[in-house]
Amino acid sequence: MQLNDVKEFLDEKADKYNQPFFIQTDPIQIPKNFSDKEDIEIAGFLTATIAWGSRTAIIKNAMKLMQLLNFQPYNFILNSSDEEHKTLGKFVHRTFNGNDCRYFIRSLQNIYKNHNGLQAVFEKGFQNEKSVKSALEYFYSVFFEPEGERTRKHVSNVARGASAKRLNMYLRWMIRNDNRGVDFGIWNGIPVSELMLPLDVHTGNVARKLGLLQRKQNDWKAVEEVTQTLRTLNANDPVKYDFALFGLGAFEKF
Repeated sequence: MQLNDVKEFLDEKADKYNQPFFIQTDPIQIPKNFSDKEDIEIAGFLTATIAWGSRTAIIKNAMKLMQLLNFQPYNFILNSSDEEHKTLGKFVHRTFNGNDCRYFIRSLQNIYKNHNGLQAVFEKGFQNEKSVKSALEYFYSVFFEPEGERTRKHVSNVARGASAKRLNMYLRWMIRNDNRGVDFGIWNGIPVSELMLPLDVHTGNVARKLGLLQRKQNDWKAVEEVTQTLRTLNANDPVKYDFALFGLGAFEKF
């Protein structure tokens, strides 16, 4: 297929999947339960963190986590005691366990009390080099200000080449807004045009089949390569094609 044909094909698929029905089977439905900005961004971050494996299990366990936070994630982050944190000890999603969960809450507490919240951290990091990569690197450094060596494996480190699929997905949720009712678009300090594709098995395989990605590993270099190609299709909103690539791979087995 010529690039113009690929663009037409992906525009059609993006339009098909970037619709409210997409929410019904997607983890983004968890933060959709909230209306306050801080609740949305915290619920979204925690849900994105455990977004690997079965989507059904992700949604089920993310809902369990919201229950443990009393369906008031921001209030829990700000005001919960060490004693209340013990209730998180029973949480588990694959290799993410109660100790990891407690660390995440403690780190988020540091971020909201000392760094003005998740949005401020990502946006400050973006300003370092005007890139999502610098935003992710800065976020990683802030997130691990409290001691928590074991938990590092649950936060992608792009400085070491990680594709950061879940964090890029989270940024898409928070930043992108096309009035389709899926992404939230509640942060405005990072341009939509600078977002990076959440690269996973589905999006990577479909991108390679369509000639959008040559690199074989799903790492940060691959994210940069495929996103740059997608910018030639739509410079203002390259990650709208996440819906197309994921839909083709996950739903259509392209």
